[in-house]
Amino acid sequence: MTASGTPTSHTEHTLKKVLKPVHLWAIAVGLVISGEYFGWNYGWGVSGTIGFLIATLIVTVFYVTFIFSFTELTTAIPQAGGPFAYAHRAFGWWGGLIAGYATLVEFLVTPTAIAFALGSYAHFLYPSLNVLMVAFSCYVIFVAVNLLGIKESATLSLVVTLLAVVELLIYIGLVAPHFSITTFTTNGMPYGWHGIFEALPFAIWFYLAIEGVAMVAEEAQDPHRTIAKGYTYGILTLVVLALSVMIFTGGIAPWQQLSKIDYPLPASLSIVLGRDNPLTQMFASLGLFGLIASFHGTIMGYSRQIFALARGGYLPAVLGRVHARYQTPHWALVVGGAVGCLALSLGTTDQVIILAALGAVVMYIISLVALFVLRKKEPDMVRPFKAPLYPYFPIVALVLAVLCLLAIVWFNLLLSLCFFGVLFVLMGIFVLTRQHRRIPVAKRA
Repeated sequence: MTASGTPTSHTEHTLKKVLKPVHLWAIAVGLVISGEYFGWNYGWGVSGTIGFLIATLIVTVFYVTFIFSFTELTTAIPQAGGPFAYAHRAFGWWGGLIAGYATLVEFLVTPTAIAFALGSYAHFLYPSLNVLMVAFSCYVIFVAVNLLGIKESATLSLVVTLLAVVELLIYIGLVAPHFSITTFTTNGMPYGWHGIFEALPFAIWFYLAIEGVAMVAEEAQDPHRTIAKGYTYGILTLVVLALSVMIFTGGIAPWQQLSKIDYPLPASLSIVLGRDNPLTQMFASLGLFGLIASFHGTIMGYSRQIFALARGGYLPAVLGRVHARYQTPHWALVVGGAVGCLALSLGTTDQVIILAALGAVVMYIISLVALFVLRKKEPDMVRPFKAPLYPYFPIVALVLAVLCLLAIVWFNLLLSLCFFGVLFVLMGIFVLTRQHRRIPVAKRA
């Protein structure tokens, strides 16, 4: 049945279970790996290299404790809605609305930032190419790829993620001999602790969207076992890559030179090797793999979130339908892509990153609170993976998540008011139209 009571076939709302641990690792790393290629360097502009290193270490501790706590929810409630499903189960309709809205903002605007970077990388290689035209083309191509099926999409994600990881390792090997501790530490913390807190959303960009694995949980084989492996190997891979790329790049040239561009890694190589060096050109070309991996993964993520929200009665029922042949949420893919294309013309890369981080942190907070609530509310729930060192891991994650939220709001008040204003308007509409009474009660084990 749809939210309106219209009968539907089972296959219209059923996703195919084909994903293995290696696919989930690839999706986890692929969703995030573009964050190692661009975006984080804007953090240097507000904090310097040392300040940003401190911000990154704070955020790294947060993500490690968060992911090992979040995995408990994902394996216990392996549903396409991810955070939406957990908050709905813990708090009812309003929890589902907050988590669903925050996650949707994150996953709709993140591919927009990546599309900007794809356009910038292409323009770096071929100056005649228009950045926006390349970005629009990427949306068309990868929405079409995702329409073909989850197994095909996950296989592509695995291939491009492996290529992206190998490329980052090659990059680190090329720049490491040219690293200068003097360059890295010169004027490394010009704005003090003020700058560190302002840099937190850009440090979040290193790991943002790894939780998107939860949105393909319904498509995993034996999700209780495979999801934990995918998350664990994924976060370990990303911690090593993020810290290595950020530190070695910071020792190549003064941070002011690289803090406001969308292609810091090719720019760093051009400083070390020369812009016309074949290795610089090759890296810029191959660098597209990392961006493609994340772009492809976030499209997969937003489509599953739209699908789950529609199936749960929060969005029009048509968005919760699955293609009869490919078993992919085709309407969710197309509509989300259209929204992303519209967003391309509305903001700059740094603004998009901050908005994505804001949505992510709100979702992290409500998910962590849901973890505590469900431990008390449903103590007998089957939990194949339990948060280690409970309750300390989730408490540390929650405290750091709140710290990140306060920092983002303090330094980006207008953007935050817009974000929360839309959320309160949506909640008001749900109450006034009594739509909240038509939201199905979350099923329990």
